[in-house]
Amino acid sequence: MSIKELCEQFKIGRSTYYRWLKTAPKGLTDLEQLIKELCFTHKFRYGYRKITALVCRVRSVSKNTVQHIMRRYGWNCRTKMKKRTKVGQPYKIVGNHLNRRFSSNSQLKKLVTDITYLP
Repeated sequence: MSIKELCEQFKIGRSTYYRWLKTAPKGLTDLEQLIKELCFTHKFRYGYRKITALVCRVRSVSKNTVQHIMRRYGWNCRTKMKKRTKVGQPYKIVGNHLNRRFSSNSQLKKLVTDITYLP
């Protein structure tokens, strides 16, 4: 079948087909291939800043270009969520030695304070 017949069959214009043909992806460029190899060898642990530093050893490139390429192909840094500790849980409970008897015969014998742990 000719291009004209195919375009009529799929109900698209010939100009649309030729525009698609002109902008169709032709594979990775050498810069994209280099960035891909670096991302895969370092197991996606590095972000665009570190990858830019590694690429700049070979050739000069802007960090914005590297960031754009990594975002387009989904090669961004994959981080793990940090584990959080439960705040406010008592570590050790101490017994009540004063039993609300705050007065004493001598000074500085009984000192009381409130320790509050804030999250």
